Amino acid sequence: MRFLMFLSQAITPLLVFYILGFAVLSRRPVMDDFLDGAKEGMRTVARLLPTLVGLMTAVAVWRSSGFLDFLCGLLAEPARFLHIPAQIMPVALVRLVSNSAAVSLVLDLFQKYGPDSPLGLTASILMSSTETVLYCISVYFGSAGITRIRYTLAGGLLATAVGMGASIVLAGWMGG
Repeated sequence: MRFLMFLSQAITPLLVFYILGFAVLSRRPVMDDFLDGAKEGMRTVARLLPTLVGLMTAVAVWRSSGFLDFLCGLLAEPARFLHIPAQIMPVALVRLVSNSAAVSLVLDLFQKYGPDSPLGLTASILMSSTETVLYCISVYFGSAGITRIRYTLAGGLLATAVGMGASIVLAGWMGG
């Protein structure tokens, strides 16, 4: 265990020294490479900023307008048929767009039901077994300039559904 603690503390400085050593031995202009990378990073951020602001606005509108509650109400009967707790639906829907908004919903569940409750366990496992599909598609495909996503959305939603099912089953095993 001590070795792992040492390794975790030493890995970052070792990585920095390795990169700098490799650059010096390769006779690369380290500062110029760093500045070029920083400029490209800033260009990428500037290109992605409208997408990020749009996603954050959409999540805020979903929550404050009541549309999220309306959508969860529409999905309540299919969720009940699939044995999905109704309280988990907002987390699952928001998780598609924003991790931080989903975390705030999970914290609300923790306060109301407790982190060790079946709902708390389900929400915790759901957060670690699903992905922010719409966020990833918009940000990563947007930064690469890809406009045709082909089967990415269907695959991401299928993977999210499988993760949701797995979280319900695993939480049931753990809680029962």
